[in-house]
Order: sequence, then C-alpha cells, then structure tokens
Amino acid sequence: TREHLQALEIVGLRNIIIVQNKIDMVSEEDAVKNYQQIKEFVKGTIAEHAPIIPISAQQKINLSYLIDAIECVIKTPARDESKDPLFFVARSFDLNKPGTPLEKLKGGVLGGALKQGVLKIGDNIEIRPGLGSEKEGRKIWEPVKAKILGLQTGGKNVELLHPGGSAGILTALDPFYVKADTLVGNVVGHDGKLPTVWYDLQLKPVLLQRVVGAKDELLVDPIKKGEPLMLNVNSAATVGVVMDLKKDVIQLKLKLPVCAYPEDRITISRRFGARWRLIGYGHSVK
Repeated sequence: TREHLQALEIVGLRNIIIVQNKIDMVSEEDAVKNYQQIKEFVKGTIAEHAPIIPISAQQKINLSYLIDAIECVIKTPARDESKDPLFFVARSFDLNKPGTPLEKLKGGVLGGALKQGVLKIGDNIEIRPGLGSEKEGRKIWEPVKAKILGLQTGGKNVELLHPGGSAGILTALDPFYVKADTLVGNVVGHDGKLPTVWYDLQLKPVLLQRVVGAKDELLVDPIKKGEPLMLNVNSAATVGVVMDLKKDVIQLKLKLPVCAYPEDRITISRRFGARWRLIGYGHSVK
C-alpha cells in the first residue's frame, strides 16, 4: 500500500478514492478502528483528504456510495480525438484452441489501454519496438505491422475505440507473434506516427528519501556506475545498466528497448535481495 501511494505521488494523481473492503469480515468496532488507521496512514500525503468508502464487494454493501464517489471525485477528462492514437499493450495472446482448423484460425489479440486518439476497424497499425531477433551476432528489434480486424471494450464489440478503460484489439497477426504475452510493453499506433524507440537513455533522476516497499526504513543511496536498475515507462519494463554518471544525468544501456516520448515519466527501482524496490523517477534527456 505504501508503494502504491508513492506511485500516485510520482505520477501526480490527485483525484483519489480509498476503498475499505471486507467490512463484513470484522466487527463494527474493528471496522471503525481500521477506518481511523487508514486516516492516520494517509495523513500528510496527497490522499489525506480523499474519501474513504467502507464496502463489502462480496456482499454488495455500499457499492452505490463507491460509484457516487467515483462520479464526484474522478471526472472524465476531455479527450482530444485529433491526436495520433497511442495504445499501451499490457497483454498479448492467442485466442485459438489447440487443433483449430486453419480456415477458422483468428489473428492475435493485443490487450491494454488507449491513452489518446481513436482506433477503428480496418486501421493499419504499427507495433513498436516490435519483435527481437539475432542478426550478425547482436539483438535487434523490428516494428511489427498489422491490420485491425476487431475492437472490444467493456465486454462489447465496437467499431471505434476511444480512450478510457481496458480494451482488446483483434489483429490479422499470426498468433505466433502474440502468444504468451510476447508483445507486452509495446506501443501501438498508426504506421509512422509512434514515439522514438530508445536503446539507450539519458535520464535525469529524482531520488526518493527512502526505499519504497522495503521492510526496514532504508535510505536511498546515490546511483552507482555499473549497477542495474529496473525502469518502467507506460506498460513497458526493462533493465538499464548505468554506463556513465554526470552531475544531474545518468546514461543507461537498456536490456530491452522502449518506445516512449522524452517527456514520459520513468520510474526507477533498485534490486534488494530478490525484489526490485522503487527508489525514484525521472525524465529522458534528449
């Protein structure tokens, strides 16, 4: 929970609702006590004045109050549909069951969220960074191109996909390319209209005072040359090795390339034992 709250701080979200679930599992006195513990926990944070809604999702208690809070606190933003579409891939998979006849095979599916713009059935799309392959002894990534055959959001088939909520894109891709989440972390958009693919990053980091999610109250040490860092941008995750350090900028060599705008916020995590823990964030420096 502390890590999630820190993530909200980093991305600058201010419209927050706190859901106190499973109130049916405790006595009324314990539920009230936990409510006070939550208020104390968020004191001094961006969530200090966020509404706390006690619910039981299983028993459908107070769900109407939660929906009302969502309507009041989290306003639907204005969408600029003239922008180039930008879809973040969080899943990729094959719909076909083993033994499906060739003539009945369906193309690969991309699951995720559309940040901006509009996608429609029949659009020719590009997927970046794409797929990696070995060429002349080194790994390179090549964009994948496909056609949209179907769109789904909210459990319904649609002709046009607008931002908001999770969605699925049925493509004409051979299912081989999407199986087992192969394309997770990629970005989808119109051909030639996507952000730059980065193999190296110059990052201006902002380090937190303490390590987020660690059992002990660990202070964040300065970044060191040669250490690996986990980087997350949009739906992509990669490891970058610190190749050089300057006054305010670190140079990183990425294990997996990412497709992102320079202004996109990148979170930075450091390995502690077997876990990656959040230590800061930053922006790419051109």
